[in-house]
Amino acid sequence: MTPIRHNDDVLDAARDCVLAYGVRRTTLTDVARRAGVSRMTIYRHWPDMRALVADLMTREWVRVIDGVDLADPVGAVVAGVRGLREHPLWRKIVEADPELLLPYLLDRRGASQEAVLAVLEPALGDARRARAVLLVAQSFLLSAPTMLGPVTLDELDAELATLLEAYLGGPPGHLPGHPPDSGPAGGSGPGGGTGR
Repeated sequence: MTPIRHNDDVLDAARDCVLAYGVRRTTLTDVARRAGVSRMTIYRHWPDMRALVADLMTREWVRVIDGVDLADPVGAVVAGVRGLREHPLWRKIVEADPELLLPYLLDRRGASQEAVLAVLEPALGDARRARAVLLVAQSFLLSAPTMLGPVTLDELDAELATLLEAYLGGPPGHLPGHPPDSGPAGGSGPGGGTGR
């Protein structure tokens, strides 16, 4: 039997409640009622709405990530940013309860970020690059609205693609601004050159 923490009926009910009322105005009782389960059934698996919403966000964001084609990593990252930005749950949380996102930006990686890294690392061939790309993508996802006018979201997404293409154009492990096979101090390695 599937554990309730992965029960789509409960997570669907939580999503519907959050979309209707926001996180702060939704209770576990509301979710239980909508899911057709007892309140105690939910309390046994989620101690509070924050834990339930964390699982809901992970499920929803991973679904967006699962829908991108990593044959083109740049296109996949831009599509992922667009998909999250347009996601109704993302928009509701950003508008009504943005403080829910702060722990994942300032204190720790969440399950969604771990899932993105698990996809990016093999696609990019480098843990450092995967983390750098995730940081850039997060900034475009979260802060793009502050940069609008006269620039549009489509134009910013095109700039994200340009940045990623320039960054990912070198061999894995290459640090932009340094010759290939050199470390951060700029020392020359085997076959060192100008790096551009």
